[in-house]
Order: sequence, then structure tokens, then C-alpha cells
Amino acid sequence: HITKMVYHEEQLPEVDYGSKSGKEEIQIGKYIAEMTEDGSTLQLGIGTIPDAVLKSLFNHKNLGLHTEMCSDGVIDLMEKDVINNKLKKIHPNKNVTSFAIGTKRLYDYVNDNPAFAFLDIDYVNDPHVIRRNNKVIAINSAIEVDITGQVCADSIGPFQYSGIGGQMDFMRGAALSEGGKPIIALTSQTKKGISRITPHLKESAGVVTTRGHIHYVVTEYGVAYLYGKNLKQRAKLLIDIAHPNDREALTKSCYERFKIFI
Repeated sequence: HITKMVYHEEQLPEVDYGSKSGKEEIQIGKYIAEMTEDGSTLQLGIGTIPDAVLKSLFNHKNLGLHTEMCSDGVIDLMEKDVINNKLKKIHPNKNVTSFAIGTKRLYDYVNDNPAFAFLDIDYVNDPHVIRRNNKVIAINSAIEVDITGQVCADSIGPFQYSGIGGQMDFMRGAALSEGGKPIIALTSQTKKGISRITPHLKESAGVVTTRGHIHYVVTEYGVAYLYGKNLKQRAKLLIDIAHPNDREALTKSCYERFKIFI
């Protein structure tokens, strides 16, 4: 029910994630590309890492797209017929998404483009829908991950940085998908040199993906597969992909917590 409406025109907001990718994001993209099989269906979260992943997928074949959001990185892969959605079980030959954010090139590309299906987010993010496609590769980022695998993606301590988005929807949907891989991808340090793999999440930080749902964590130093591992094994795997400058302090914290040298 609308009481009053004011008409106003302005340009759509533009973000160029691809231009912000550094060498760390590019290396993360290469690791995830190696994990991605031909015929996979992609979900890409927001930020520079998903676009870096897309830049590493040009040698793949018959990829699909079922994602909460899409950005400029999908265009070149569509034009090279890398993303063609031929093998998807639901909505074949269609890029399924709920919203797009990127540059004017992206907005012009999706406008009146029958290859895109913009659908209700309640449907797109439903894990029972997501799982119906095989080999779902869900790629989401995080602010920090503790050494047991808890993922904080929406807050910096008590400060609310963003919403939780569809991270858990796609992490769960990919885990249930046949051949699916739920991935948390993050650089090992912030731009200020603070480790993003931590002994404990900051006080009051929110847990978006629980350690019971975590599978893969990827940094520029490698891939850690945590699912089914105990806490000490998880700590060892995460310390191995932390920044080299932070590994000694993390190892010390691990000993204080578990009374075992990693």
C-alpha cells in the first residue's frame, strides 16, 4: 500500500570488483579454479575474490550459474561459452540470479537478455532448490575464521559490517548437492596486516557459518578441508594456510587451548 510516491531518476550504483583484485585474490582464484570441475554450477558472493575466480575459469567447459548476485566477471565467460548452463538440472540454458551489481557494462548486458532469469530470492536461495543442480560450487568470503572453523562474515566484533546474505543458504545447498563444494575464501591478512585466521573470533562477533557446516577454507597459501575433522586437526590445517608471519602466534595459541603442539 503506497500513500505517496516521488519520482526521481539517477544512475545505477557502479562497482568494479575486477579492478580491485590483488595478487592474493588472484592466487585464491587459481586454487578455486583447480577445485572446479567442468559442468559445475557456480554461486559467487560479493567482493573481489569471486571476480578473481571467474578470471581463472577460461579453460573450463559447460559451467552453469545459480547465484544470489552476479557481477561483470560472468560476461566474458558467457561470451566464450564457458558459462552456458547446458548441464544444469533446473533452469537449463539460463543464468539464475536475484540481483546484479557491477559496472554499466553489466547493466547493459543483462538488460532484455533472455539468457538471464532474475527470480525471487526466496526461491534462488532455497537450499532445496540449490541442491538440485549437481556440482554446486559455492564461493563466499569472510571477515575472519577461527582455528576451529567458525566463520564470521557480517561483523567486526560488535560493529555490524554487513548482513549475513545468502552465505548459509548456499553453503548448505552446495553441501547437499551431488559433487558440490561449499567454499569460504579469504585473504590470510587484512590490508593492515592483521591475521584473518584467528585463535578466537572477536568478542561479540557473529557466527554466520558454523564449524559444523564448514567444508573448504581457501587463502592465497592453500586449501584446508575441515569437514569431519576434530578441532586439533582443523587448527593444524588452518595454521598451514595462514600468513607465515602469523603461524607462530597461532601455534602458541593452539597449544594453550589444546595442550598439544601442532
